[in-house]
Amino acid sequence: MSAAGEIKGITPPDIRLRKGQTPLVCLTAYTTPVARLLDRHCDIVLVGDSVGMVLHGLSSTLGVTLDMMIMHGQAVRRGLEHALMVVDLPFGSYEESPEHAFGNAARVMGETGCSAVKLEGGETIAETIRFLTARGVPVMAHVGLTPQAVNTFGGYRVQGRGADAERIRRDARAVTEAGAFSLVLEKIPEPLARQITADIDIPTIGIGASQACDGQILVSDDMLGLFTSFRPKFVKRYAELGEQAEAAIAAYATDVRNRHFPAVEHLYVNALKAGDFT
Repeated sequence: MSAAGEIKGITPPDIRLRKGQTPLVCLTAYTTPVARLLDRHCDIVLVGDSVGMVLHGLSSTLGVTLDMMIMHGQAVRRGLEHALMVVDLPFGSYEESPEHAFGNAARVMGETGCSAVKLEGGETIAETIRFLTARGVPVMAHVGLTPQAVNTFGGYRVQGRGADAERIRRDARAVTEAGAFSLVLEKIPEPLARQITADIDIPTIGIGASQACDGQILVSDDMLGLFTSFRPKFVKRYAELGEQAEAAIAAYATDVRNRHFPAVEHLYVNALKAGDFT
């Protein structure tokens, strides 16, 4: 392919310039095949720590390790040419100090080839975001419901209701001023998400937030109907692949037990030659 025909990958500055423009399309991926499916349609592909619940059967994201994120990040990288790849820093990998966060972020970027990392938290993590961005690590921020703080919140509850809205507004301002290039708003009241989107100068990416956000993100397995353990209100199912897959598996099992598979068309019945077994 000539240089003129190469696909230009999206960068963090490109995303920042999309503020107020055509909404950003964002989905999660954890494997190469899914990354290839998403690449031509998405602006951002997030290797989310949701992988712990979606693929590894964990009850929350808290058990996800840095090595797990790197392994899945490497797989996703092989499937992308166009979309911006962002990798979550998992719980415990960035809270200790800005220096600790930088070491882990640098490792993730170096070993996966991602272009940015995502950190959960607002005012409490702003110093770390400032430290990272000053040293060449683009950061996507994440406020509102932050799943790594599920124990602090007492569950996956809507955040920012009533007087608590001011906390979310302060968090959004803090991470913006610290240098984040975009901000995920998760599970907060629609008017609050709309107001924050209007008030800050970086793109907001909603998940259970507002249509007014500068983009939207969902977990791919939720959107495709592959993950069925629970279904948040903010998820729209665009397919029911889990049901289709189970039906296909059941049909295969029936065919095998009844000796209907493999059939003649699946066998090499005319390939036997003298000496094949020597």
